[in-house]
Amino acid sequence: MDFSVLEPHLFRNVHLYAPENRGYCDLLIAGGKIVAIEKTNRATARLNCPESDLAGAVVCPGFIDQHVHLIGGGGEAGPHTRTPEVRLSALVAAGITSVVGLLGTDGVTRHPESLLAKTRALEHEGISAWMLTGAYGLPSPTITGSVEKDVALIDKIIGVKCAISDHRSSAPTDDQLANMAAQSRVGGLLGAKAGISVFHLGNSPKLLEPLFNILDNADVPRTKLLPTHVNRDQALFLAALNYAREGGYIDITTSIREPIDAATAIVTAREAQVPFNRLTLSSDGNGSQPIFDANGNLVGIGVAGFESLPETLQQLVNRYHLPLEEALLPFTRNVAEFLGLEHKGRIAPGCDADFLVLTDDLKIREVWAKGRQMVRESVACLKGTFE
Repeated sequence: MDFSVLEPHLFRNVHLYAPENRGYCDLLIAGGKIVAIEKTNRATARLNCPESDLAGAVVCPGFIDQHVHLIGGGGEAGPHTRTPEVRLSALVAAGITSVVGLLGTDGVTRHPESLLAKTRALEHEGISAWMLTGAYGLPSPTITGSVEKDVALIDKIIGVKCAISDHRSSAPTDDQLANMAAQSRVGGLLGAKAGISVFHLGNSPKLLEPLFNILDNADVPRTKLLPTHVNRDQALFLAALNYAREGGYIDITTSIREPIDAATAIVTAREAQVPFNRLTLSSDGNGSQPIFDANGNLVGIGVAGFESLPETLQQLVNRYHLPLEEALLPFTRNVAEFLGLEHKGRIAPGCDADFLVLTDDLKIREVWAKGRQMVRESVACLKGTFE
């Protein structure tokens, strides 16, 4: 898709949250980018291009979901429990205009090469997509033979993922974890990327101990190490709050409802004096949701959707009364800053034209990705190649 040829479009009378509250503005996009923003009362000149009067509707940045199983996950109960590939329409219907794909438990029948192909496919279909190399286990499955080379040389790869404190992990040693994180860091430097390491956290009583061991034994900056699923356990969440207060990012999973739902986790972290810019939200969408008994036996399994993202935004504002400009940050600017995506997560001249139009009750009415409309009247109007 050649987005450079997209025609200009003027949106009048928008209540712009960029994510800061900019008040009522006119918004001009062209070539897939934000071109100009002017206060509505300045009477933006009449332009020779399509116009939409949004009558004061809220416009905010599109969501960046940094934890999605694009080619499926699962498999914990055999091949028939492998979750399917994600559909473009499922992403955009939830307000996702940028996505980061990754592998999960199954690093045997799922491969980074297949994930790279799916990442490129979603880019072609109209949204922005990146991926992490690796999977749960170490040594990390890679495309080039090393984490460092994958991150440095493959445009779509911005970091690595593994699992710790989980019975499905490969029980990595401290040296293995430190080496993986160091390779991602150096690969990021060489490739001008974030060079992050994302750590799936399970329910082990070890909590964040493996992560702290990396910090004790290696020189990888804390801001490059991201623990995720930290709201799956009370003790883990308390440890994560301490980690964030000391300068790290933590990622809260919106599809986890118990013991701590995502909105409650955000508000609790805020009250615990965690710097708000260190909090991010992701869906774990399209991943399996296995249920294990006390002996580690699988007793149930489901699949995570994406609707938990907009639902969490609504809960933050309606249930906990956070200002919208603050509630938006863990979905948008905070994620963009962690991932090193300067042109994402905010609405400003030069940024990609990724934005949502919301209803009065903060439901998604329209989605625009790189200047192209993906959702109209709350229904996906652009679908993937085989949908």
